[in-house]
Amino acid sequence: MPTRNGSRRIVVGIDGSQASQAALDWAVREAAATGGEVDAVIAFDSGLAWIDVGSAYQSRIIEHAAAQARDELHRVINGLDPAAPVHPLVVEGQAATVLVELARNAELLVVGTRGRGGFAGLLLGSVSQRCTERSPCPVVVVPTMEGAHDASSTG
Repeated sequence: MPTRNGSRRIVVGIDGSQASQAALDWAVREAAATGGEVDAVIAFDSGLAWIDVGSAYQSRIIEHAAAQARDELHRVINGLDPAAPVHPLVVEGQAATVLVELARNAELLVVGTRGRGGFAGLLLGSVSQRCTERSPCPVVVVPTMEGAHDASSTG
């Protein structure tokens, strides 16, 4: 779905990892090539289900978690040479849920993958897997080569 100024909107998930950096780089190149804009999204989960809703303690913890997420997102974005507009978004919630919801108004959802597969992948779940299963728009999963570099260096 186009943005207000009519350009293509691409949502990309950020978590500070090399995988999400690769996804952001890909999304920015795609947006530049297609005249689009990027919403760089970092989701944070305060894990405060056990605290009374609306308590002062809860508010401080959420504010602190949001500030940390905002700092991480700006660190990642400031490292870019933006070829397309990038809009930072910090949202409370579980990553896959947040990204799928924001993808409702996007033409493309981009996520990175750490390549965790096999039994560990089944146990831990995967944001990229949940996004591909639930997204209302096409999803691009951008792999990183960090595992390949690790394997080649052990010789």
